[in-house]
Amino acid sequence: MRDSVILIVDDVDIDRGILCEIFSDYTTVEAVNGSQAIEIIEADPDRISVVLLDVVMPVMNGLEVIDEMRRRGWLARIPVLLISGEATLAAERKAYEIGASDVIHKPYDSIVIKQRTLNIIELYYNKRHLEEMVELQTGVLRKQAGELQRMNDRIIDTMSNVVEFRNLESGDHVKRVKNFTRILAEHVAKACPEYHLDEEAIDVITSAAAMHDVGKIAISDNILLKPGKLTEQEFEVMKSHTTKGCEIVKMLEDIQEGEYGRMSYDICRYHHERYDGRGYPEGLKGEEIPIAAQIVSVADVYDALVSDRCYKSAYTPTEAYDMIMRGECGEFSPKILMCLARAREEFEREAMENRG
Repeated sequence: MRDSVILIVDDVDIDRGILCEIFSDYTTVEAVNGSQAIEIIEADPDRISVVLLDVVMPVMNGLEVIDEMRRRGWLARIPVLLISGEATLAAERKAYEIGASDVIHKPYDSIVIKQRTLNIIELYYNKRHLEEMVELQTGVLRKQAGELQRMNDRIIDTMSNVVEFRNLESGDHVKRVKNFTRILAEHVAKACPEYHLDEEAIDVITSAAAMHDVGKIAISDNILLKPGKLTEQEFEVMKSHTTKGCEIVKMLEDIQEGEYGRMSYDICRYHHERYDGRGYPEGLKGEEIPIAAQIVSVADVYDALVSDRCYKSAYTPTEAYDMIMRGECGEFSPKILMCLARAREEFEREAMENRG
């Protein structure tokens, strides 16, 4: 507080002298009009702790000074105590409306004006200190969030690459599914606000989409790599990759950020559910299926159709689109199909540029 610099602005010499005497224990700077006050503040805004400002002055009056300080963004850091000879409620209200921190009426008591001024200085000092602490903490949290996201991405990429090696597919499958997921999720966000998919949610769904088949790590090679049609018993084993994937995700929950873990779990478990309830593992129906799983389900089916697999050749993007829309790959939400129709050209372009 002793280091505070108090700017006294008044065109009357004796009034400035009285205020300087009241604050003789502190550093004071004087200005004879508003224009000079602005020049002083402009030279070093961080130096000024408070402005004691007369209203009626030549060149630039007190109200004009406050307007200029607001325009330059100084009022947030420098409090202004307006000294007014008009002791009416309307005048005082006007002073507060234009940005004064306090109003002192003439004639003023030396003890009162000193204490009110020091209180304002302390208030603004504490406010600035709190803002600096919040900004510092926000920076730390932002850095931690970035590091956590990078760790989540590394976990997801590593696990999904293991699946690709086991499945004898190129690593591009995960990349394509993620790309299809992002395209479709962005269209869902625009067309279906009821799902509340903001940019952050789309990023999480896209990243977590890479985990959709992580449970295949637990499926034996003779089933996972079988070139022909699976028997009914083998298919039941294959279907278990959804629940086994959830078990793997649960193992990672201590090192995965909460939202990523939850989204990865939903996608692993429910990406083979179908809108009519004929999917697996739980036979969920309609909007019982989490929206993230609905989106990834379509992305995964589309990529499977347009890619070569050990048991089939790739379909064209047009064939894949038509098969999904006709329900040949199971029933999907009408809302999701509407968004797929809107995203069709982007899907086809992605499929042609990254043909599996």
